[in-house]
Amino acid sequence: MSLHKHALIRYRIIDSMLRNNYKPYPDIEEIRSKCEESLFGSDWGDHISISTIEKDFRAMRTDAELGFFAPIKFSRIHMGYYYTDPEYTIHAIPLKNEDIDAIKFASNTLMNFRESPIFDQFRFAIEKIFDRLNISSDAQDERIDQIVQFDSYPNYPGKEFLQDLYTSIKEYQQIELVYKRFNSDKANKRVVHPYLLKEYKHRWYLVAYVDAKKGLATYALDRIQSLNILEDDFIIDSNFKPLQFFKYSFGITQVENDFFKVLLKFSSAQKGYLMTQPLHSSQKLISEDKDSFTIGLEVYLTYELIETVLSYGEDVLVLQPEELKKIIHKRLLKAVKQY
Repeated sequence: MSLHKHALIRYRIIDSMLRNNYKPYPDIEEIRSKCEESLFGSDWGDHISISTIEKDFRAMRTDAELGFFAPIKFSRIHMGYYYTDPEYTIHAIPLKNEDIDAIKFASNTLMNFRESPIFDQFRFAIEKIFDRLNISSDAQDERIDQIVQFDSYPNYPGKEFLQDLYTSIKEYQQIELVYKRFNSDKANKRVVHPYLLKEYKHRWYLVAYVDAKKGLATYALDRIQSLNILEDDFIIDSNFKPLQFFKYSFGITQVENDFFKVLLKFSSAQKGYLMTQPLHSSQKLISEDKDSFTIGLEVYLTYELIETVLSYGEDVLVLQPEELKKIIHKRLLKAVKQY
């Protein structure tokens, strides 16, 4: 059974009302109104019906997957609902072993990022969950590294700014950066309006609006030398859409030009890898035969795309666009001259 988050919220509200000793025996309309108000901001709307609450009662009583088996009864004397067991609560339901294993696995997945300060809040939240559920307080399963191994998360410069950047984005706070490019001799101060944090290949980047250039820019956290949160007004670019910003990006680089429709022909030896782990979210299979297959991408022509194509060597042929074919041809000729 797939549970809608609103259903889970209603179950908690029902549980709370049936355990309220100061206002016992709520009737079904009171429960419906409370759920309506909590979820939609009013108690007179029609988002939640009486029949929905009746279905919630049945689910809480009998649904084996929920596992509540709540002792909900209707009192004809008081004309309201109550628990026959006054000590009952849905929050006291014991977890199955597989539930505990799932929680431990999730906690260990997050612990893989424990070197980053921003993830400290998750560690404390996990410890609270373990304490509440009476599970061993050691969230790190002693055998997990012998069963599941993740790529190590590098301790690179700049990770110390993650928490402040996350907060400044969330709170709409302007920031001042001292930033030094790899190809620059000196650092410069930049005042920016942070919009988005992006992780790519174990490096973190900040997308921010720069008032001085009236546009967006991307900054690598490992090139930030210092950061200061300002109290000045925050500029919101109404055209910025976080979920769409990297739609045509192959990596972290952004360009102002339109995206290209790229066709790449690979040897059949690469098919299993590229079909199960696509190069880009836009990837589509265009054609195939026993010796090769062709995929299509809708991406910007960026450094990251070029490096990826080159990494496949003789197993890939660029069919289009001509711009990319020329770049790859030139790079390969230059590489051959070194041997």
